[in-house]
Amino acid sequence: MTSRRSFLVSTSALGIVSAFGAAAHAQERFEVVHSPAEWRKILSEDAYFVMREEQTEPPGYSPLDGEKRAGVFSCAGCDLPVFGSDKKYDSGTGWPSFWAPIDEKALGTKTQGSGRFLQTEVHCRRCGGHLGHIFPDGPEPTGLRYCINGVALKFTPADA
Repeated sequence: MTSRRSFLVSTSALGIVSAFGAAAHAQERFEVVHSPAEWRKILSEDAYFVMREEQTEPPGYSPLDGEKRAGVFSCAGCDLPVFGSDKKYDSGTGWPSFWAPIDEKALGTKTQGSGRFLQTEVHCRRCGGHLGHIFPDGPEPTGLRYCINGVALKFTPADA
C-alpha cells in the first residue's frame, strides 16, 4: 500500500494537467452540492483529494483494482451506481478499469489539457466528483478504457 506522502508526491505533477479543465467543470450544475468543508467530512482525505481537487491516485493504490466479485461500483461522493462488475476488466494499468458504465447518463465528461496532454476526464453526473479518465485503448465492444480512481468508488457485492 502506498503511503499518503507517496500518494501526494506522485500525483502533484498530474494536477498540472487537471488544472486545465477545472474552469469548465466549475460551471456545471449538479444535483448533490456541498461546501468544501462538508465534502471533507463526507469523503476520506484521499477521496477528497481525488474527487474534489481532480487529482489521480497512484497506480496500484486501490484494492478495488483486484476486485473480482459480482457487484456494483458506485460514486464515493453520492452513491450513484456508475459501473458494474460485468464490464470491469484487468487493464494491467494499476487502476480499476471498465469498458462501459452502467448507464452513459450516470457520467459527465470534459476535455482537459492541450496538445499531446489532451484527455477526456470523467465525473459523476450527480455530484461532479472526479472519477478518472477515458482512453481509446479498451477492449471490444466499445474500444474504451474507463480508467477510474479506486478511492472515488464504493463497491457493493451482488450478494450483499
